[in-house]
Amino acid sequence: MMPLAFADVGEENIIKKIGGSPEVKRHLENLGFVVGGGVTIITSLNGNVIVNVKESRVAISEEMARKIMI
Repeated sequence: MMPLAFADVGEENIIKKIGGSPEVKRHLENLGFVVGGGVTIITSLNGNVIVNVKESRVAISEEMARKIMI
């Protein structure tokens, strides 16, 4: 298991765990990041990533990407 921030661009991954406070978990869940769901990094710039999750593109910070374990 590793943080989403370290995933390769273009590689599809399955979310295994989401860390952080209950508020952070709820926020990520509202964006579509759920355990068992697929996520693909589209681009990465200075640690911040744009990902494809549930057929939507979402930009998240490196801090958030480190809370999502794949």
